[in-house]
Amino acid sequence: MIVTVQIDAQHRLALFGSADRHLKTLRELLGVTLVARDEHIKISGEPAAVEHCVAALHRMRGLLNEHRSLNQEHIASAIRLAAPEGRSHHPSLLDVAVSGRSVEPRTAGQRHYVTSMLEHDLVFCAGPAGTGKTFLAVALAVSMLRQNKVRRLVLVRPAVEAGEKLGFLPGDIQAKVNPYLRPLLDALHDMMPYEQIRRFMANDMIELAPLAYMRGRTLNESIVLLDEAQNTTPAQMLMFLTRLGEGSKMVVTGDPTQVDLEPGQVSGLIDARRKLSGVKGVAFVELGRADIVRHRLVQNIVQAYNRDTAGPAKRGPARTMNPAGDSDASIPPPAESQ
Repeated sequence: MIVTVQIDAQHRLALFGSADRHLKTLRELLGVTLVARDEHIKISGEPAAVEHCVAALHRMRGLLNEHRSLNQEHIASAIRLAAPEGRSHHPSLLDVAVSGRSVEPRTAGQRHYVTSMLEHDLVFCAGPAGTGKTFLAVALAVSMLRQNKVRRLVLVRPAVEAGEKLGFLPGDIQAKVNPYLRPLLDALHDMMPYEQIRRFMANDMIELAPLAYMRGRTLNESIVLLDEAQNTTPAQMLMFLTRLGEGSKMVVTGDPTQVDLEPGQVSGLIDARRKLSGVKGVAFVELGRADIVRHRLVQNIVQAYNRDTAGPAKRGPARTMNPAGDSDASIPPPAESQ
C-alpha cells in the first residue's frame, strides 16, 4: 500500500526533525518506507502500518499547534495515540492540569485504568515503571479533592529500602519517612502550587504517611493511594485494605517485578490478586510496556530486562501478578471484576 501525505512548507523541518530523525523514528517503529520530496511524504508498506503512520503524522501536526518543535517523546506519544485502539475521541476524565496542560490518559491501558478508578471503590493496578500508575492515581485524587467529592487525600507508601541499607536517618519522624514518600510528593507538586499543598497539609486535607501508621484507623470520605504495594506483606495489605471507610476510594499500585522484601516473603500485591479475584466492587488493571509514557528509552529498557529474565539464565522468571500467587512471567492480564 502506498499513500502520499502533503506537508505545509512551514512545518516541514519541525515534522521531519533535524537530519530527518523523526522520519527515521517512524520508519523504525512502524516498519514503513518513507520518501520525502519537497512538500510530500510517500509512505509505503503493509496497509495497517501505513494507516498507522498517516494517523501519527496527523497527530504530529496537531502537536505543532502547542509546541514550536517536536522531540522524540512527542513522536512516540503520537505513534501510541495513533494506534487503532487509541484513535477514538475520549472526553476529559480528570480535572487536573500540569504546566497549563490538562492531564489525560495517553494509552488505551491508561484510559481503562482511569475509568476503573472512577467506577470502583477499590482498584489494583500493576505494571512496569513509567506506565503512569502513581501519576494518574494522584491526578484523580487531586481532581476529586478539588471537586469536593472527598474531604481528604491520603498518600501511603511502605518504608522498604530498594536493596540498600540506609541505616539510621537523622532528624525527626517526618525527616525519616520523607525519602520514602518523596515520589508521591513529586507527583503532587506537578499538579498543585506549593503554597496550596502546604495549606492543605496544615488543614489535614492532604496526608502523606508510611504504611505502618495506618493501623487502627478508619478513613471516611477519603481517597487513599497505596504506592509501591509490591513491597507489602499479606498482613500489611489486609491491614491497609480494612481501613476503607464510608464514601472512600482506594487505589493500590505496584510493580510485581520489583519486590524488595526479604527473601521468602510473599508480596501482598500478588497475594491480594489471588484472594480478591472475583470480589464485587474490586477492579484489577494490568498496564504493560505499550503504556509506558516516560522517555522512549524506558520501553526499551523494560523490554531488555524482561527478555533477559525470560531467557536461559538461572536467575528465574520475572514475577507478575499470578492469580495462583506464584511468580510467572507468562500470566495474561486478569479480567476486571464487576
